[in-house]
Amino acid sequence: MLFKNKKKVTESLLNSFGHLKDEYFNFNLIEQYFRRKDNSEALQTLSDKTCNDLDFDELFMYVDRTTSKVGQQYLYNRLRVIPIYSDRLINQEKVIEELITKPGLRLSIQKQLIKLSKKGSYYISSLFQEENLHPPKWFFVVILLSVLSLVTLLLTFYMPQFLLVLIGVFILNMGFHYWNKKNLFQYWESIPQLLTLNKVAKELYKNNDLKQFNSELQESISEIDKVRRKMWFIDLSARQEGDISAIAWTLVELVKILFLLEPQLLFDALKRLDSKRKNVENVFGFVGIIDSMVSIASLRKGLDTYCSPTISESSKNIFASGIFHPLIENCIRNDIEINSKSILLTGSNMSGKTSFIRTIGINVITGLTLNTCFAKVMEISRTRIYSAIRISDDLINSKSYYFEEVLTIKEMIDSSNSNTTNMYLLDEIYKGTNTIERISAGKAVLSELAKYNIVLVSTHDIELTDLLANQYELYHFSETVDDKSVDFDYKLKRGRLKNRNAIRILQLNQYPESIIKDAINTTKELEKDQHS
Repeated sequence: MLFKNKKKVTESLLNSFGHLKDEYFNFNLIEQYFRRKDNSEALQTLSDKTCNDLDFDELFMYVDRTTSKVGQQYLYNRLRVIPIYSDRLINQEKVIEELITKPGLRLSIQKQLIKLSKKGSYYISSLFQEENLHPPKWFFVVILLSVLSLVTLLLTFYMPQFLLVLIGVFILNMGFHYWNKKNLFQYWESIPQLLTLNKVAKELYKNNDLKQFNSELQESISEIDKVRRKMWFIDLSARQEGDISAIAWTLVELVKILFLLEPQLLFDALKRLDSKRKNVENVFGFVGIIDSMVSIASLRKGLDTYCSPTISESSKNIFASGIFHPLIENCIRNDIEINSKSILLTGSNMSGKTSFIRTIGINVITGLTLNTCFAKVMEISRTRIYSAIRISDDLINSKSYYFEEVLTIKEMIDSSNSNTTNMYLLDEIYKGTNTIERISAGKAVLSELAKYNIVLVSTHDIELTDLLANQYELYHFSETVDDKSVDFDYKLKRGRLKNRNAIRILQLNQYPESIIKDAINTTKELEKDQHS
């Protein structure tokens, strides 16, 4: 039976490589490591706003091919944090390539990582990121009762009448023992999984190619091993159903009650863990790096086109050939080059403007964090990313759509004065206000943002193409409209959009003829006013 189970695991790992995960993604747990981690030394931590604009959760579900929960949490953090340098990413390329071409190596690693695939592994990070419990001030009573139990037990052998005292102490101890269960429950899963993490790291560290990612890991592994003896009782409690009989477990439980072992050992173990936080974090990070590399290898294996980008540390430029959005099935591939000027996109609704802006944003993120782009060739600047794509009214705080947009873009303006290159992704700037002020404010803001940064913005306001011609290259998406249908080719084209098809699309959808005529006449009047 054991042989069959091992065989099934091997087959599952082999068959899943290069494919999407078929499992539930609990983002509340996946995000925990990221939410508590100090990433202040990074170039940028992607904001929740930008993640929402770029469908980050869906992107993560596509990218994530990790085997362990530790690796999954590590990969999530990795994808949300833009690093200052790419040296670490480049150093991982050799191992990632070997993971693709050497299934035996990959399987040996994954068979270790799968030991950390239980839900409890999500809680390991809390052991070094959150403050552990401390014993209450009256905890000396527990120690006194423990000593009293031992003395009373010994006296019972000489004076049987002490048995009644022992029973009384036992009942009292039972209250303290089960009071401590709520404390123990907080570590019911995390500590046993920490012990498993240490074993897994120890096995992975035997591979000389993996040692380079933390040359001092052996010390951390040894330090956690020292604490292991203090944590045996939690590991035993967590595994008792599968490893020992109910009778044996009951006997152990009686001994722990009699001498109040659990509360004493728990708080002693937590005290020792407090002094080993850095060691636990080192081991966690090592396993996370390894699993994230397996995930990247699997991601690349499942793609027909990908590349590792060329990253510029100084100039502001983007070049992409055959770039596509990984979440859009059969996505049309496009080419683009951004040098001294930013990009202004025009086109009708549903023509592909916003999806293309997201495509650039997603590829820059995966390029800078995973050294992987969804394109044939890609050159990018090391940049921070800001967005104003998905904006809505904040009814709870009584903020209108326009006011939310004003605040979002103000953050962009404030960040544009830094020495770091920034990329700004905007969709229909200031669409929450009237036409004249929208165009005027939009021109002023886009002109300011483009001075030292990269801007990709879509607009329906054709007037902006003339006002910003000196700072922005013009691109557009268009569609073909005939008597029966509207066809979008989703191909990026140079220049401004010349054809207007909005009223024609209303006509195809059988709007009343009176509305169509009125709209056409109004358009003519407005165009006449513009040219007068």
